Amino acid sequence: MTDTTTNVSADANAPIKREPRFSWLWQLLRDPLGCFGLILVILVVFSAVGADLLSPYDYKALDIPAKFSPPTWEHLLGTDNLGRDTFSRILHGGRIALYVALVSVGVSLFLGLVLGMLAGYGPRWLDNLLMWVFDAVRAFPVIMFALAVITVVRASPDFPLSDLETIILVVVVVTTPGYARIARASTMSTKGTEFIMAERSLGAGLKRIMFSHLVPNIVQPLLILCSMDIPVVITIEAGLSFLGLGVKPPTPSWGSILNDGYGFIRNTPWIVIAGGIPLIITTLGFTFLGEALRDVLDPKMKKDR
Repeated sequence: MTDTTTNVSADANAPIKREPRFSWLWQLLRDPLGCFGLILVILVVFSAVGADLLSPYDYKALDIPAKFSPPTWEHLLGTDNLGRDTFSRILHGGRIALYVALVSVGVSLFLGLVLGMLAGYGPRWLDNLLMWVFDAVRAFPVIMFALAVITVVRASPDFPLSDLETIILVVVVVTTPGYARIARASTMSTKGTEFIMAERSLGAGLKRIMFSHLVPNIVQPLLILCSMDIPVVITIEAGLSFLGLGVKPPTPSWGSILNDGYGFIRNTPWIVIAGGIPLIITTLGFTFLGEALRDVLDPKMKKDR
């Protein structure tokens, strides 16, 4: 009996083992697909940020005698119909793609988090109103909604936003409901927990409860959704640029590069191939990274593992 009591006391006094602060990063690096996705994402971000240093030519420089040049050591991805270096245009097009994706996804994350918490924690009438608005917005197809908005904006010369800013606005409008729904569901499942009720009994205000306790517990699934949405937003921007509704020439975009290559595909297939490669790399990178983050950060996935 004495030995048992001693063992129990020793176990109770033993220090609690805590996971290292960056244990999720080590788990991510141990996942082959997650590590591969992280490498691709770093490659895309590095090439976009360092486009000025990595570009061998000015993306606007014309060299008509060298038009439709195949890939060579002088032009790694060939040239387009105006003799512009395709590799340099791909690098600078990555800036536009990442700018649109990161800004629109970041704004959507913030708005969706706030609106979702208000819907999940607020009164019933506010929840019903916000859910009705979310359902109405999600009913519109993204591309059709973007086409309609950009067409109206271009017909209004006094509109204060540029085409690129209009694309970001459209993406924010159509993606915010997805974040808000997840934040609402997480808020409703968290607000009835014991530690939230204890905070209420101690007189904690709404601001403290929402931003000090709810946000840390519901932000992880939203970050996973962010990594999944970034390639989707890049594809939307590329699709609109392909249709001529994105950035205006001579600013390069992956979609406009694809459009140029499609128009001259009988002369050379290299432009289309070069325009499609970064879209494939970006989609694979963020998708693999998002899947790995979900496996690492999602508590349900941790339990299954």
